[in-house]
Amino acid sequence: MEDSHVITRRASELPKPTEAELAILGVLWDRGSGTVRDVHEALYLHDGGGYTTALKLLQVMHGKGLVERDDSQRAHVFRAAVSKERTQKRFLSDMVDRVFDGSASQLVLHALGSQNASREELREIRALLNRLDRETK
Repeated sequence: MEDSHVITRRASELPKPTEAELAILGVLWDRGSGTVRDVHEALYLHDGGGYTTALKLLQVMHGKGLVERDDSQRAHVFRAAVSKERTQKRFLSDMVDRVFDGSASQLVLHALGSQNASREELREIRALLNRLDRETK
């Protein structure tokens, strides 16, 4: 598999992952790559989900272009075809447009108003706001 393909693939060119597909992508993003067994053990082993569930979802995701498959070994190895950051940006942009009428500030205000942010998170938010403020001057 070519690493450059992962980097050049645009999230907007792919179908939006379902919730189950996002869970699988999360495993692959964390590990870098994985077999069907790896995904099964990470997501379904304790819930009683079958190995075939992980296999079928990975096959569907491969067909959609969400994952790439290296079949040079007996156990196929999968890796995400799009980065976590691009996927997050795509979902966030869609949420801002659909739920907050295109207002990113309303999203941030609602998120901060309904969740308890840690001191570290608040420091990071302040640093981001300060940087954005400097860039707009």
